[in-house]
Amino acid sequence: MRILGIDPGLGRCGFGLIETSSRAGAKALDFGVVTTTVDLNLPSRLLELYDSIKEVFEQTKPEIVAIEKLFFAKNITTGIAVAEARGIILLVAAQNKLPVYEYTPNEIKKSLTGYGAATKTQISEMVRMHLGLEKKPKPDDAADALAAAITCSFMYLAGKNDEYKFSNSRKEKK
Repeated sequence: MRILGIDPGLGRCGFGLIETSSRAGAKALDFGVVTTTVDLNLPSRLLELYDSIKEVFEQTKPEIVAIEKLFFAKNITTGIAVAEARGIILLVAAQNKLPVYEYTPNEIKKSLTGYGAATKTQISEMVRMHLGLEKKPKPDDAADALAAAITCSFMYLAGKNDEYKFSNSRKEKK
């Protein structure tokens, strides 16, 4: 099973593709970040993100998408930008007819470390260990995306996932 984890963001959007068939064994196939040009206006940045995410989906060919749920901390403006980026990601997943699973940051932290308030360092170390990587994945956005994919693999194999089911509501004219 190929799971594409996504850590959504407008400026930097992390992605991580894993392959797994059991809870004990997952392998990182690809990970990194896509970025948008800060100087561009919002519609142009969203289009840039759309094109980049679409390319990631085409190159990685996932079977499942795992995405971090939106979490509003202190900055509502940042939260709105992340929500807009999530919309782009969900659109691309729907266009590819892929199931999407969402996890809160605490769910991801708890599934990897057993502790819902784990630090970024602890998460990236657990990602490194679980995937058998020599070094912690960098940048943090990619590590977070891989963590979402690993969480999805745990939940999916345990049968505890709630997925978005996409359908095309447009009716064809006869």
